Amino acid sequence: MSILNKSTLSELPSDIQVPQYNRDEIKVGIFHFGVGGFHRSHQALLMDNLYTQGLAKDFGICGVNILPFDKKMSDVMKSQNNLYTLVEKPNDGNFTYRIIGSIVDYMFALDDVDALIERLTGDEAKIVTLTITEGGYNTNPANGEFNLNNQAVQDDIKNLKHPKTVFGIICEALRRRKERNLRGFTILSCDNLQGNGKIAKKSFTAFAKAVDPSLYEWM
Repeated sequence: MSILNKSTLSELPSDIQVPQYNRDEIKVGIFHFGVGGFHRSHQALLMDNLYTQGLAKDFGICGVNILPFDKKMSDVMKSQNNLYTLVEKPNDGNFTYRIIGSIVDYMFALDDVDALIERLTGDEAKIVTLTITEGGYNTNPANGEFNLNNQAVQDDIKNLKHPKTVFGIICEALRRRKERNLRGFTILSCDNLQGNGKIAKKSFTAFAKAVDPSLYEWM
């Protein structure tokens, strides 16, 4: 079945597990950058488990992708009401099939980056999680420092109101929150990197410092 929505869920075979909660009750609280296979089979699964237990209903996931090649993912997620099938193979070798409903919203930055930033500026953005790969943090492998000479980074520093990088989008949202006397949100790296929190902190604060030292201090 290529299309998943409310009506087709009830038509699925009984051996396919479907969300056991009302997705309309799940409110966005997490914006996740990098909706790939790793996120969909790990973080999204864990949140799906919590909703099934009646927990964390204010921490639904809004998936975010920002690169041109993510257009296919954007089209698929939107066509399936952000539902997808997770296939698991336990030790007994028998495959299990489960529809995951924890991604309750999705935004493709290239459609309207300002709309994404405004969502991140609002109260619903409590946590921003990341699976952007090791290279996504734009660090110099020799010394671990943030690469300010990256052309895309330089473009965003010069034109922060129309950013294209994850650093520009998130820091512009934080700049607007600072300007509007709102609290910041948590930036949480979920990438398989040793010391991933420290790496994320170094990258985002280095970008912010290059844009505006007062933003860096606020962060």
